[in-house]
Amino acid sequence: MKLLPLVLANLTRKKTRTILTLLSLVMAFMLFGLLQGVNLLFSSGAELVGTQRLITQARVSFTNPLPLAHLPRIEAVDGVERVAWSQFFGGIYQDERNFFPQFAVPTDRYFELYPEWVVSDEHLQAFQRTRTGTLVGQKLMAEFGWKVGDKVPLNSFIFPQQDGSRTWEWEIVGTFTGRDADWAGRARLMFLNFDYFDEARQFGNGNAGVYVIDLADPDRAEAVAKAIDDTFLNSPHETKTQSEAEWNLNFVRQIGDIGLIVNAILVAVFFTMLLVTGNTMSQAVRERVPELAVLKTLGFTDNTVTGLVLVESLVLCLIGAGLGMALSVLAGNGLSQAINSPVPIGAEVWGMAAVAVVLLTVAVGTGPALRARRLKIVDALAGR
Repeated sequence: MKLLPLVLANLTRKKTRTILTLLSLVMAFMLFGLLQGVNLLFSSGAELVGTQRLITQARVSFTNPLPLAHLPRIEAVDGVERVAWSQFFGGIYQDERNFFPQFAVPTDRYFELYPEWVVSDEHLQAFQRTRTGTLVGQKLMAEFGWKVGDKVPLNSFIFPQQDGSRTWEWEIVGTFTGRDADWAGRARLMFLNFDYFDEARQFGNGNAGVYVIDLADPDRAEAVAKAIDDTFLNSPHETKTQSEAEWNLNFVRQIGDIGLIVNAILVAVFFTMLLVTGNTMSQAVRERVPELAVLKTLGFTDNTVTGLVLVESLVLCLIGAGLGMALSVLAGNGLSQAINSPVPIGAEVWGMAAVAVVLLTVAVGTGPALRARRLKIVDALAGR
């Protein structure tokens, strides 16, 4: 006798109970896949940038500006190869829902520090000579149907102009994309001419948001970061310097520890699933005590009966996990379109789901399987 048909027959014995248990598992694994994808989305930016660059911000907060007078002193620190800076602009295009990152950057040095962004010499030169110029990521260009030469009004919720107006008009002088698929997927932002922005803004002139530092030797990152911070120690504008990867993670954590939040939700979900699925398997074994005794009478060994119950648990978890993960991929695709950023539900997340299936199978199947193993034929057939 093949065991799989027997397993499937046992699962379909109580169809309503099995379906409800499967629906619970499907929802649990759909949440698992989607939340793990979101977790990877938040952490992937930090993993992408590596350790070649440092970010220097104000020690109090990254929202506090740093004077541009810091530039020559940072450049003088041993181990610093190149330095640029950026300032978050905070603009909205036409509608509050149309928000995307914009950064005012120096046109002559910023892209030297970011070879990950691919921009043609023609567009870069146009950016350098156009006072109100902006370079726009190709993903953003496609989203709004813009073309080179268009003028884009942005309403900044941070920086008004000298005349009090918050509407800035920027001319698209070129585009850029990423050097690979990961960076191309992040080309949904704008870079603005810092010189014009700094002259035209009402306050904060002569200040930068953060400094970006390219290292001559990445292995000396910690020593260089300490040297920079020591340079401005006890000054009115003390600094905090860290790797770009660490800075990105800290920026994300401003809204909370995403990993901790995700894991807390998943623990609650799977604890509930453990109780639901475990109860299902326990009831299924209790109802089949005489049948299990008959199987042993027919020559099924204790190991075979134990394996039968465990395989039943595994099949139930596998079906629920497979359907749930498939739904999480569909939901992830929808979320990716909504936020214009890919939610990675790939091999890594599926691998996590496989581990979860194994652990859940062991947790819910071990108790009923051991009970079936210890079952005595005489007592079971006598109803004791």
